[in-house]
Amino acid sequence: QVQLMESGGGLVQPGGSVRLSCAASGSMFSLYAMGWYRQTPGKQRELVAGISRGGTTVYADSVKGRFTISRDNAKNTVYLQMNSLKPEDTAVYYCNGRYGSSWSGDFGNWGQGTQVTVSS
Repeated sequence: QVQLMESGGGLVQPGGSVRLSCAASGSMFSLYAMGWYRQTPGKQRELVAGISRGGTTVYADSVKGRFTISRDNAKNTVYLQMNSLKPEDTAVYYCNGRYGSSWSGDFGNWGQGTQVTVSS
């Protein structure tokens, strides 16, 4: 089973920036689209950004213009650059792959996620 390890989160001031990393095990990383998701108490996990095998990206309306997703297939790693952070961005961030018809997370078990807290 593919293992996913998120890192890079922490406490950041409003307006600040953070870069998250997701390292994936396995030999077929480049064959999957990848996405970043986030979850807060009382809400279901939601897609923040996704990137296809060919580099096409999609973003939630709430983060357009502020977040950038990218991937390095040679390193089996997906990144999420988060700029102009707002308190509303506070959440646990997860990554996962996609091979089905929707952005729901298809790699089985989710990783631990990484906490991002935006506060002054």
